[in-house]
Amino acid sequence: MSNIGIYIIGDEILSGKREDKHLSNAIQILKLRGLSLAWAEYLGDDPTKLVESFKRSLATADIVFSFGGIGATPDDFTRQAAAVALDMPIERHAGAVAEIEAQFGEGAYPKRVLMADFPRGAALIPNPVNRCAGFSIHAHYFLPGFPKMAWPMMEWVLDTHYQHLFNQITFIEKAINVYDAGESQLIDLMNEIVVKYPDTKLFSLPKIGPNRKIELGIKGQEHDVLLAIADIKAGVTSLGFIWDDF
Repeated sequence: MSNIGIYIIGDEILSGKREDKHLSNAIQILKLRGLSLAWAEYLGDDPTKLVESFKRSLATADIVFSFGGIGATPDDFTRQAAAVALDMPIERHAGAVAEIEAQFGEGAYPKRVLMADFPRGAALIPNPVNRCAGFSIHAHYFLPGFPKMAWPMMEWVLDTHYQHLFNQITFIEKAINVYDAGESQLIDLMNEIVVKYPDTKLFSLPKIGPNRKIELGIKGQEHDVLLAIADIKAGVTSLGFIWDDF
């Protein structure tokens, strides 16, 4: 299965003028379909950085969603950066023009129609709010930064193109609370689990305070996780620490 990643683009996110909500919602949208997010990257409105990041992910087989920067104002660089990364010219997409004209009539010109300029070969992602389409190319899906537009557009992409990936693998997560232990005291056990169960992901989340504890767990395919958590419990017990299920 391909990894799924997201870009969240905009100086307003990095400066704190806007609070990002795309990450948590993308995770939830994927989770409802039995999918998970492999990586996320925040980027400012910097054409050079955008091109570098797009080139990197375009060289992989990842499915990538990009949020933000596809408007027509001078601080929107995502469309142009995608074209540079692809070594493709920007062209006006007739289907995107038709959508904008249908929504705005004569008001589509002269500026709104600029949002129909995509890298050559791009396909449309319908926008259910104002019909200013996003675009896709090489498993990269470029969406607006506005959540009420972007999230249904992401759902449309997944439901239209990737239903064959839904709920293929049952991933679960199991964890225990380990009390009065330092992470350093559990590292050898953690390393044993990682080596024994290479297809899982181990996590250790310490809580500092008067009631010191560590949330120690494992996530992955159900069969491996159930075996791994049993070994974790046995290992923690053998080290003399008290634990309970999280």
